[in-house]
Amino acid sequence: AWSPSRWVINFKDWPLDAENDDPKNPKGRPYASDYPDCLAIVIEKVKPEREKNKDKQRREIWWRFTRPTIELYSAIANMERVLLTSRHNKILIFELVTTREVFSEALSVIASDKFSTLALLQSSIHSFWAWQFCSTIRDAGIRYSPTDGFETFPFPTSTANLEQIGEKYYTHRQKIMLTRQEGLTKTYNRFHNPDETNPDIEELRTLHIEMDNAVAAAYGWEDIELDHDFHDTKQGIRFTICENARREILDRLLQLNHQRYAEEVAEGLHDKGKKKAKGGGKKKVQEEVNNDVKQIEMF
Repeated sequence: AWSPSRWVINFKDWPLDAENDDPKNPKGRPYASDYPDCLAIVIEKVKPEREKNKDKQRREIWWRFTRPTIELYSAIANMERVLLTSRHNKILIFELVTTREVFSEALSVIASDKFSTLALLQSSIHSFWAWQFCSTIRDAGIRYSPTDGFETFPFPTSTANLEQIGEKYYTHRQKIMLTRQEGLTKTYNRFHNPDETNPDIEELRTLHIEMDNAVAAAYGWEDIELDHDFHDTKQGIRFTICENARREILDRLLQLNHQRYAEEVAEGLHDKGKKKAKGGGKKKVQEEVNNDVKQIEMF
């Protein structure tokens, strides 16, 4: 599981002090100077380096992160936890983590705390979409980006049926990691290893089958035989759905993507002078159904 390894000082978008606040549009408190012990550390360890930086913003606003991703923290302000994934990984894994952390640029954060969203994104259906459209890096696996992997992915019109299986899957996965004292990567290495037959891993596979079936049902695709087993893929041997199912699901997802893009065009969302909808994978009604879901890439 992901957990913070260090403490950080994050002054967000705060002014340094009242004197340095914007006189035309003052933000007011809190100020960085309200935390003198933390500010003293930044003055000692950060300011000397920032003063030598060629970037004007980094020199002048030396006490703050260059890009503090205020949009992200505003979006998750009322959430206790969010979904995230590593931007680079050999296996695409999503985890729920507390919002009381400062997320590194190596993570992509999804502003949702729902098990239904976890079930959808951790499913084989979304995984193969992401591997198809996200870039890959030799020896580092997939580079999961919001624009390629998430914003183009057409959600089902309802994910209510995924909440229960998502929670069951997540709870059992957490139990495995706690019992074995192993993280997510080792857990999924076991999951995809045909020689691994321990009951806890077998149960995780069973739950993954149930989860994939529930996701397929959310799209109305019960007619597709998923045929879960250890299959040869471009990423190696994986416990997943069969190649025929992957091809059929990919074709249908593409049709949905194109259909919703066409609906956006008909609504004038792609006219010149109007702000385009991101990705072309979601239509307005879906955004209303899934308005709790938003992904923001860390910079």
